[in-house]
Amino acid sequence: MKIIFFSHPKFIGHQSMPRYTQMLNIGFKKIGYSTEVWEPTAIASTLPAPKTFKKWLGYIDQYMFFPLRVKMKLRNVNKNTLFVFTDNALGPWVPLVKKYKHVIHCHDFLAQRSAFEGIEENSTGYTGMLYQKMIRNGYSQGKNFISVSKKTQTDLHRLLGFTPKISQVVYNAMNRSFSPQPIADTRTLLTHLTGFSLNEGYLLHIGGNQWYKNRIGIIEIYEQLRFRFKLEIPLLLIGTAPDENLKKLILASPFHKDIHCLSNCTDEMVKNAYAGASLLLYPSLDEGFGWPIAEAMASGCPVITTNHPPMTEVGENAAFYIPRRPTRNNVEKWAFEASSIVHKVLTLSPESRNKTISNGLKNVERFKQEKMIAQLDNIYNQIISQP
Repeated sequence: MKIIFFSHPKFIGHQSMPRYTQMLNIGFKKIGYSTEVWEPTAIASTLPAPKTFKKWLGYIDQYMFFPLRVKMKLRNVNKNTLFVFTDNALGPWVPLVKKYKHVIHCHDFLAQRSAFEGIEENSTGYTGMLYQKMIRNGYSQGKNFISVSKKTQTDLHRLLGFTPKISQVVYNAMNRSFSPQPIADTRTLLTHLTGFSLNEGYLLHIGGNQWYKNRIGIIEIYEQLRFRFKLEIPLLLIGTAPDENLKKLILASPFHKDIHCLSNCTDEMVKNAYAGASLLLYPSLDEGFGWPIAEAMASGCPVITTNHPPMTEVGENAAFYIPRRPTRNNVEKWAFEASSIVHKVLTLSPESRNKTISNGLKNVERFKQEKMIAQLDNIYNQIISQP
């Protein structure tokens, strides 16, 4: 069996999806498969144009030029080839190979749900609706699906309106190596590298400005923690640089001098940040999987996250949970109650903290790459052996 992975183009700036594709590509090469990665190259998007217009030039590369290349390449494909779409958002390309053996990896349907079911925190405009229709029209023509969580699988079946021929859940594996490190040494190193005072510990969040990451909620919880418990502990936000709304919220906070944002961090910096953190605060409104939960646990860092799937699927009994942030009323009450959980974790006895860390390390044994590749290998072979 030969495997051809369809991947997001590098020029759109994704990080997690190209990493996922690379993990699959390397993993299957290691166990003896011949693999290729097919992805659009930048042609139209290299033309000089305003930033807002660049996106549309990128669509030309993805949905006009790339399909032409795929059709040419298909002339040399044999029947023992499996086409693997590494993300359901690549749906528009599915019709190109729907007559061949194929499978679609599904990560999340947040944009799809926003467009077709409505999510109050994330409305979809007219052009966004058309784009999401194009994606759904594409992946709906697929026959075989693999979801990264039961939550994602449930969303898939509901949006499809039918149960696919093959629909399996295979949890994500971590695509980088994480492990506990001497906490004092790590904090000293981070203090030196960042110029922030982190030696006594800090709250950590890893993520971007997407609506579901709930960065605003993090600031709300942090302020309640500082007001109520008088703890002078910094908050470290790692990921995409804050957008204008978040910047304003941080600057308006009476504790803004202790709120630090880092972007464009190296993998090594992220690993050190996890290992040195007092806890990971991850109150997402929704996710497809929630990689940082597993990454933090693998680093020996306690985790506080939302008591909704898939966060509960990833964290199981090794995480601490808070309710989902309400959309309108009772936000202050939510932050008040969540800050109590944060304080509880920050003041765990050494014995209880060590037990929490141990539970986390045991939990993330489920997310090893070798295990994921073995599960996928079994499913891929089921698909290729179908008549």
